[in-house]
Amino acid sequence: MKKKNIWLWNHYATEMYKNRGGRHYWFAENLIKQGYNVTVFCANTFHNKLESIDTERNKYSTDIIDDIPFVFVKTFTAIGNGIDRVKNMSYFYFNLFSVAKEYAKLNGKPDVILASSVHPLTLVAGIQIAKKFGVPCICEIRDLWPEAIFSFNKAKENSLLGRGLTAGEQWIYKKADALIFTKEGDTDYIKEKKWDVEQGGDINLDKCHYINNGVDLGSFKLLASNNEVDDTDLNSEKFNVIYVGAIRPVNNVGNLLDAASILKEKEDLQFLIYGDGNQREMLEKRVVEENLTNVKLKGFVNKRLIPNILSKSSVNILNYSQTRYNWARGNSSNKLFEYMASGKPIISTVKMGYSILDKYKCGIELENSTPEELAGAILQIKQSSEEQYNSLAQNARKGAEDFDFKYLTSKLINVIESVK
Repeated sequence: MKKKNIWLWNHYATEMYKNRGGRHYWFAENLIKQGYNVTVFCANTFHNKLESIDTERNKYSTDIIDDIPFVFVKTFTAIGNGIDRVKNMSYFYFNLFSVAKEYAKLNGKPDVILASSVHPLTLVAGIQIAKKFGVPCICEIRDLWPEAIFSFNKAKENSLLGRGLTAGEQWIYKKADALIFTKEGDTDYIKEKKWDVEQGGDINLDKCHYINNGVDLGSFKLLASNNEVDDTDLNSEKFNVIYVGAIRPVNNVGNLLDAASILKEKEDLQFLIYGDGNQREMLEKRVVEENLTNVKLKGFVNKRLIPNILSKSSVNILNYSQTRYNWARGNSSNKLFEYMASGKPIISTVKMGYSILDKYKCGIELENSTPEELAGAILQIKQSSEEQYNSLAQNARKGAEDFDFKYLTSKLINVIESVK
């Protein structure tokens, strides 16, 4: 039986190539093990960095790592979200057409294209190029554009631009042979817009599928045991309240400092914050001014160290702003599944729709996200019995198995086979 050629398109998978891990890297790795031929197409640039992979004046270059072929499509480097970002996305889109044609001549055309957002031009290219090849296109929606743009006030929904982006989004959903959403409740968005067939629209919900983000458990365990973090605070006997992630407004990390201030007298408890972002300097200033000796901002850490850090936590914090994002449809942050894989209780500062923490009984979700409520939840876990604590921890570890990429890839195979 002929092996099927699967092309995975993700503009930002260059980071996955560099880190040898991530959603499409692990999908590719597991698909290859299942007998598929897989190629990952991405930009030759790195997100928000000036470095790039040299294509030597060609429109693309290639490399193979861990048996996964990568195609690096030439585009412009871009820092920030200005005109350079638009150029970066546009050139990736336009160059995909000639790169796909040339690559297919040398290596054979795909049987299926899986085009993944974040930005929608990759999806548009996937649909258009798949049509030229006469093959199906699966569109993977990892962020609901343009809703995310509207929620951050970067465009008005009823403006000419907003209406145009929404019309383009609807076109993508209509033309895709299958849709993959990364949050369980994302298909509710189609119903809210009344785009589904049952409400007179043109999108059949039968072609909508849900495959969350996840974790490679084998890789996670290996990294946890092979990358010991030499950190006096982390290795202390204190109750470690750990946050790992970006330090920016949507993550509302200042709320952690407010909770730390309330728990200042608890000498056997400390907050360890790992990550970087545009609010880090402000928080560091607060730590000094408010004499928060129970808070340590550790700065940026290599992703390969995160499993070991999390293995030494007492409780992991999913810290978000209640108002800067629509959490009703669920959560698909990579951080959530790394937290679960570490086998430690989790506190989420927002109550999610389609709650994974509630489903797997592995943590606490806050109703109001006040510092007092967060401090109370931390104390609740700290003061819980050994049996209660271990139950939360075991549920987290067990639940992570449902988000292991071996299992998630089996769900992807079902989608691939459904469009052939």
